[in-house]
Amino acid sequence: MNELLWFAMLLANFLFILLFYRLFGKTGLFIWIPIAAIVANIQVLKLVDLFGINATLGNIVYASSFLVTDILSENYGKKSAAKAVFVGFLSLIASMVLFQAALWFTPSADDWAQESLQNLFGFMPRIVLASLVAFGLSQLHDVWAYNFWKKKWPADRFIWLRNNASTMVSQLIDSVVFTLIAFAGQLPGNVLFQIFLSTYILKWVVAALDTPFIYWAVRMNKRGRIPEEI
Repeated sequence: MNELLWFAMLLANFLFILLFYRLFGKTGLFIWIPIAAIVANIQVLKLVDLFGINATLGNIVYASSFLVTDILSENYGKKSAAKAVFVGFLSLIASMVLFQAALWFTPSADDWAQESLQNLFGFMPRIVLASLVAFGLSQLHDVWAYNFWKKKWPADRFIWLRNNASTMVSQLIDSVVFTLIAFAGQLPGNVLFQIFLSTYILKWVVAALDTPFIYWAVRMNKRGRIPEEI
C-alpha cells in the first residue's frame, strides 16, 4: 500500500509543478521551490517502509524541486534557475527561524498543540545545518551541470540526457552531504551507509521518472501556453 501511495504522491508532485507553471508561468515555479523545501523538511520526520527499505517521506517533494530548476534552466536560462535556488535557501532559513520562535512562547493552560509542534519543529541544529548545506550545494550543482550539458548537446532530443545527468549527480551530492553532516559520528558506519543508499535510490527513481514532465513543460512553453510573469 505504501508503494502505491508513494507513486501517487510522486505523480501529484509533478502535476502540481506543471499546474503552477501553466497558471502562473515562471513565477509559479519560483513559488513551488519554497513549498517543496519546507514541506520536505517536515515530511522527512516520518519514516515509512518502501520497497523493503526504511525511508523518509521527504524524498519525493524534495527531489521534485530538481525538476523545477531544470525547467527553469531549459526555458529561461541559468540565472533564473540560480535565483530559484536562492529563494529556496532563504525560505528554509526563514521557516526554520519562525518555527523555532513559535516554540519559545509559553503555551496557555488550554493549549493542546505545543507538544506536537515541539516534535515537528524542535529540530536539532545539526539536522537543520545538514539540510541547508545539502540543499545549497546540490541545487547549485544541478543548475551548473544542466547548463553545462545543454551547451554540449543543445538539441531538444537531448533534454532527457541533461535532465538526468545533472539531477542524478546532484542527488548523490545531496544524499552524501546530508547523511554525513546529520549522522556521522552518531550512528554506526553500516547504518550510515544504509541511510545514504536508501535515500539516494529513491531520489534516483524520482529523477528518472520526472523526464516526461520536463518535456511536457518545454512543449507548453514553445506552444505559447505559459503566461507572462505576474
